[in-house]
Amino acid sequence: MKNIICTRGVWDSTVPGIEFDENGVSNYAKMFDKLCEIYPRGESGKKEWAKIVDRIKADGKKNKYDCIIGVSGGTDSSYLLHIAKKEYGLRPLAVNLDNGWSSDIAVNNIKLMTRALDIDLETYVIDYEEVKSVLRSYIKASLPWIDSPTDIAIKSSLYKIAAREGIKYTLNGGDFRSEGKQPTEWTYSDAKQMLYLLNKFENCKGLNSFPYYTLIDLFYYGYLRGIKTYRPYYYNDYKKMAAQDLLEKEYGWIYYGGHHHENIFTKFAIAYWLPQKFNIDKRKITLSAQILSGEITREFALEQLKIPPFSMEEIDRDKNYVLKKLSMTKDEFINYMHLSNKFFFDYPSYFNLYQKYSKYGKMVFEKILPFKPTMFIEQDFRNKTVNS
Repeated sequence: MKNIICTRGVWDSTVPGIEFDENGVSNYAKMFDKLCEIYPRGESGKKEWAKIVDRIKADGKKNKYDCIIGVSGGTDSSYLLHIAKKEYGLRPLAVNLDNGWSSDIAVNNIKLMTRALDIDLETYVIDYEEVKSVLRSYIKASLPWIDSPTDIAIKSSLYKIAAREGIKYTLNGGDFRSEGKQPTEWTYSDAKQMLYLLNKFENCKGLNSFPYYTLIDLFYYGYLRGIKTYRPYYYNDYKKMAAQDLLEKEYGWIYYGGHHHENIFTKFAIAYWLPQKFNIDKRKITLSAQILSGEITREFALEQLKIPPFSMEEIDRDKNYVLKKLSMTKDEFINYMHLSNKFFFDYPSYFNLYQKYSKYGKMVFEKILPFKPTMFIEQDFRNKTVNS
């Protein structure tokens, strides 16, 4: 079957749910346009963000901190610390989730930025034996996004600390214009699924230090406690390469070599596990977003995709490191690599509830989150034909 590539980006036929119109434009490109319409930049975006900043300052004036920023040592969160303090005059508490996989570069970047900006840093440390069991369970389950437990843990740790400190706002460095929206099939998981996999594949009945949130927790933190998450880059002009240049020149910040490569396990998942086992190259999503944002050309993106997502020298080193840290032999790993590929819908999760009660779920999420989750926007677009 011929591989078709979107004429506006580099989304192609390997992307789940993709459709093309008579001009070769994909529904993913049109979804990107819709997100830009929902979250405009320019003057209207700046005005909207200014209102949010005023609200954050007013609600947090009696607290030591008025917001929380999760930091990884990567570009997005490092630059977010910079603008939060220097441009918006906010008083953030920086929170880093320590799951035992941060690179030395990332750790140094976090220390560098928080010290230079005089921002307090709290490190949320997880028992590594629990981390190991959770990550192993996703590998044994043969799922694509084996690092999804880290995403769950980060969000949960921010909620927990915000609730403890009486902080109403967390700021997130996510940006659909520079990262794109990954297909749900590639990345979805939740706490219900994580606990199921942990029990099934690791014979572990529960977790003590590994943070996670259930649907009830999400309602408690987001609605009853009123903790809201905002994404400043949705409203303000943000160019990742320009941000990296500023961070390097002003702070001596160091680049780590690739998208989310600041975390060794995340790098392994993106650069090796996904492309080698599932033929998934997440760069197609990220590069497409950057094309439509005007940060790179389509020609440049196509050339980048000709280059493997990893160097053999680095990936062999990283793979050996990962297996050692997971207490997994090479033979065991090879066996897991050859298992039939699974996706989130092959295991229990909350997703069926989202679909069954999607009408009501969207109304509930409007009470919990200050923005419409991109997962719902993706579903809307994939439920239509591109010609409608």
